Amino acid sequence: MHVRHNGYRGTRTRRSLSPVELERRRLQAADLFEQGMRPVKVAEALWVTRQAASLWHRAWRDGGVEALRSKRTGNNAYLSDAQERELQDLLRSGPTAYGWEDQRWTLARVGVLIEERFQVSYEISGVWRLLDRLGWSWQVPKVRAVERNEEAIAAWRTETWPAASHPRRSPPQAGGSASRTRPEPG
Repeated sequence: MHVRHNGYRGTRTRRSLSPVELERRRLQAADLFEQGMRPVKVAEALWVTRQAASLWHRAWRDGGVEALRSKRTGNNAYLSDAQERELQDLLRSGPTAYGWEDQRWTLARVGVLIEERFQVSYEISGVWRLLDRLGWSWQVPKVRAVERNEEAIAAWRTETWPAASHPRRSPPQAGGSASRTRPEPG
């Protein structure tokens, strides 16, 4: 058994448990409360913090077992599956179709599009999670710039970049030291 420094056992965090497992753990706490177990002992038995067990105890005392059940069903998405498919189509048509001057979808722009089209507001981080779940990448543009000059890019890669990334060092003086801190012998 692993014991953490605060006296609680276990190493699993809330993030590693599924919503079903989290609810199951809260319902186990309700069973233990019904048996007369104090929140401190429930915390030890279920490998949770005393604060979590106290919050669960208060909710159980005020609302019974139902107060510890999950409030949401399904995934935590704000958009339905049909709306997500429609969003995919909207994104494929590009930002210029919605009044932006360039071909870059930013998280803020996608958030505005979602709010205007579906009347659903997302935080920037929520937009990122939604796009990630839908398979959109932030770093791979589908269309290259019209102004792209392949010859200039090749010249930069072969001439400019090597000179900038590997500056030549002057060789040490004959009989001298390459170290700036050690004096020359003699």
